[in-house]
Amino acid sequence: MTQGAGQGPAMRTETLRDFRVPVTEPAPYAVSTGLPDEAPVYGEYPAYYENGGRSVPPQPDYTPQTAPQPAAPSVPQQPAAPPVPQHEAYGAPEAYEAHEVHDATEPEPEDDDLGGYTPTHRDLPVIGRGALGGPGDTVQVQYVPQDPAAGGPGPLYVVGDVHGYLDELVTELHAQGLIDAERRWSAGNARLWFLGDFTDRGPDGIGVIDLVMRLSAEAAAAGGYCKALMGNHELLLIGAKRFGDTPVSSGAGTATFQAAWLLNGGQRTDMERLQDVHLQWMSRLDAAVLEEGHLLLHSDTTAYLDYGDSIEDVNDTIHELLNRNDADITWDLFRKFTKRFAFRDEETGPGAVRELLGTYGGSRVVHGHSPIPYLLGEVGTEDGDGSRGPEAVDGPHVYADGLAIAMDGGVTMAGKLLVVQLPLSN
Repeated sequence: MTQGAGQGPAMRTETLRDFRVPVTEPAPYAVSTGLPDEAPVYGEYPAYYENGGRSVPPQPDYTPQTAPQPAAPSVPQQPAAPPVPQHEAYGAPEAYEAHEVHDATEPEPEDDDLGGYTPTHRDLPVIGRGALGGPGDTVQVQYVPQDPAAGGPGPLYVVGDVHGYLDELVTELHAQGLIDAERRWSAGNARLWFLGDFTDRGPDGIGVIDLVMRLSAEAAAAGGYCKALMGNHELLLIGAKRFGDTPVSSGAGTATFQAAWLLNGGQRTDMERLQDVHLQWMSRLDAAVLEEGHLLLHSDTTAYLDYGDSIEDVNDTIHELLNRNDADITWDLFRKFTKRFAFRDEETGPGAVRELLGTYGGSRVVHGHSPIPYLLGEVGTEDGDGSRGPEAVDGPHVYADGLAIAMDGGVTMAGKLLVVQLPLSN
């Protein structure tokens, strides 16, 4: 099976600016999104680190809207469907903030009531209908048979959290020889895995998704592949689109996906350009995969163990839960897979990694999610205390007795977007 199987003919989504998406003025949203010098919800790292140590003002509140579609001519009008009751906009977020905001520099509690993350189908995504709206807009790829003399699969690469930084991603992929100057796949039978978190915080999350979707088709035609795992921010975006300000039970009061998305760097432009094809692709991504002894995950948490004793069981279970389209179930997944730092403690971390490897196989865990500057404890403060900052990150962080490799270089914190070939030498 391939990621995105059954989505229809391949469609060209190369240029995001080509999207013909109706733009409407957003309706006011009653949630304050600015929490100066406070960490966003569920262990996400403080927003002020992403703004050069300055407090980040709230973004304009935004509630996704769907542009009205004109009735088709010559078709009898059908009776209008009864109106769907609308929940009131989530009001003053005091209770939500008081209970849900954690200090991102501290490990998340490993209690059982946290959950969250979305998975999807397993293999290569194929760009589906609706990307551009025109029947002739397809991805133009040429099948290149793999040279038998090459012998086996090509080199294996992994990409850390991108968070909407499309230009930085293009630069790093080009530097590794994976794409050419025109952003086309140029790596033949190489294998490329993205570890999730394509959206939020950065300027062009939808552009990142479009590029990954197109490269998936081009890599497959060249005898390689480009695949992706689900990050907690994909689940957050799916929840914000599907459920908006519908109240959910957070375990510590009432919350909404809309409020959490805004507090965790949700970008209005991403929501405006979000298409069904993007939602379908994100909702089919897997949570975990084993590649040549590397257990690839998004989050540095043992929460995967709650969903099955094999990688297949984990992915199937999470897919089934997400496909229920239930706000509370989706919220539980999001919260659980937003947990972090399970491998960081020198005494307990190696044991946590070994538990995952003993269950799912492999000799090393490779993950994103937690920025390397956090894992190293080297993030400076607003006051400029002289500690080494994220700009010092120049490669993956190997830790937990050499059993874990962290790949989030902290691109949102003036760090580095990492694209690395596996295996590492150390």
